[in-house]
Amino acid sequence: MHRFANPNVFLRLSNRIMPWSTGVMIASLVAGLVFALGASPADYQQGESVRIMYVHVPAAWMALFIYICLAGASAVALIWKHPLADLAAKASSPVGACFTFIALATGALWGKPMWGAWWVWDARLTSMLILFFLYLGHMALANAFEDSERGAKSAAILALVGVINIPIIKFSVDWWNTLHQPASVVRMGGPSIHPSMLTPLLLMAIAFTAYYVTVVILRLRGEILARKIRALRMIRVQAESKGESGPYLREI
Repeated sequence: MHRFANPNVFLRLSNRIMPWSTGVMIASLVAGLVFALGASPADYQQGESVRIMYVHVPAAWMALFIYICLAGASAVALIWKHPLADLAAKASSPVGACFTFIALATGALWGKPMWGAWWVWDARLTSMLILFFLYLGHMALANAFEDSERGAKSAAILALVGVINIPIIKFSVDWWNTLHQPASVVRMGGPSIHPSMLTPLLLMAIAFTAYYVTVVILRLRGEILARKIRALRMIRVQAESKGESGPYLREI
């Protein structure tokens, strides 16, 4: 992994990945929406409101997946001092926060006709809300200090501490009596959901994953370019302070 610590190597790799991730995102999103809105039937109990599931469930999956990625990047940054790991964590947290918000918002829309309430202090809902605050806390800490390294270290520690919330979210329906149903896709014995509903669900999950990859690459490239600009400006300031400014420095 250390060879990818070189920003130029990463930029070359990202140029190869970007067209594929963008293409997969568009194709799976279009196919997922066609299946979700057209081919997939309404539920015999929930009616047409079941179609919220095709956004709500993949968004919830992504909220957990991105936090695991964020925590992994934070661990790599703290242990191995990988220069791009902090940037990857910083790039991931806003995307994860957006998916968590989408999961909470669509859950409220889905819960109103099903449970009769927009919000209940259900174990899974509460732990998902905590996950949303963890994302916000990570973003706040990463930008809270003038010293970017200090902010990145504080945010990384918070991310690792917050990992304990992930199994709570995952197994909350098994550990406590909640309104959410047990797992119906990833379970022993295979999925219990009908293929007509499983297909659009998985297609939307692929689309959301490809979106995450695409956006993180774009944000990482932006962070790398911003750091290069800051480094060039520092060189210019140091050169001017020594009276060494030349034409090439004035053009920066």
